[in-house]
Amino acid sequence: MSQDPWWQVFSTTGELGNIHKITARNKMPLARWSRLQPKDAAKMPESAWKLTFYTLAWSYSAYLLFFAGYSFFQDPGSAFHGWQSGMRVPCDIAIAYLIQGSFYGHSIYATLYMDAWRRDSIVMLAHHLITLALIAFSYAFRYHNVGVLVLFLHDISDVQLELTKLNVYFKSRGGGRHLINEVVSNLGCVSFSFSWFWFRLYWFPLKVLYATCITSLEAVPNIPLYFFFNFLLFLLLLMNIYWFLFILLFVAKVLTGRMKELSDVREYEEEGEPRKVPFVSGPDANGKYMQNGVVKDKNL
Repeated sequence: MSQDPWWQVFSTTGELGNIHKITARNKMPLARWSRLQPKDAAKMPESAWKLTFYTLAWSYSAYLLFFAGYSFFQDPGSAFHGWQSGMRVPCDIAIAYLIQGSFYGHSIYATLYMDAWRRDSIVMLAHHLITLALIAFSYAFRYHNVGVLVLFLHDISDVQLELTKLNVYFKSRGGGRHLINEVVSNLGCVSFSFSWFWFRLYWFPLKVLYATCITSLEAVPNIPLYFFFNFLLFLLLLMNIYWFLFILLFVAKVLTGRMKELSDVREYEEEGEPRKVPFVSGPDANGKYMQNGVVKDKNL
């Protein structure tokens, strides 16, 4: 008795089922070639795209801070030295702002209509809105120096998160387990947890918030929108703390033996994992929208 191809797991009967099979086949060549499990194949493209972007974005931020002659990381207070309203934004920093602003503008749409809906999706949406506001207003009011530092401190954790998730998806493929992917996912989990604490909960307040709350007033006593920008930055810190609670929850589950496999504890809603469907857009028979291999409600 022959087995159906992996993508038929997503299909239904009839003409719609054929469309579903063709769509899944054409849009998921790497997942088909790797023989990923259907649930992992549905989530793999999102993580692969985010890993690519965050790696390039963080590498460029690192280049600006350590190889382009800026000293904002070593001396965060220097980000406000010589500040003037309407001052010229260096071209290399303007490029970083253009790329990051475009990404987070798209991310707002993607969270609503494309990505799998998760427990923290509303917080994620708020994060993208706050980040885009910080990018836009910091560019307009020429706080771009400290903006580069904020982006550098946050993107590194996302690189490690998406790399870890990809290895979790790839460790069980083709009907067997792959040791290399399992080792990388375990090491990535440890590295991600440490980097989240160190970069977002230690260095972010120490370098960014100290500079924006204290040094900015020393350099420019009447600096514009002082309370507005610091309010948004503190909201960002609260979100980092919120997501760190998920990391602690994950560690607690591992230590107590309640979790045998690495998984994302914020992956889906409490009532269970969404039903997997073909990789097509548009509403189904129940009026729900189908994106990235899952059915999700269009409403928040």
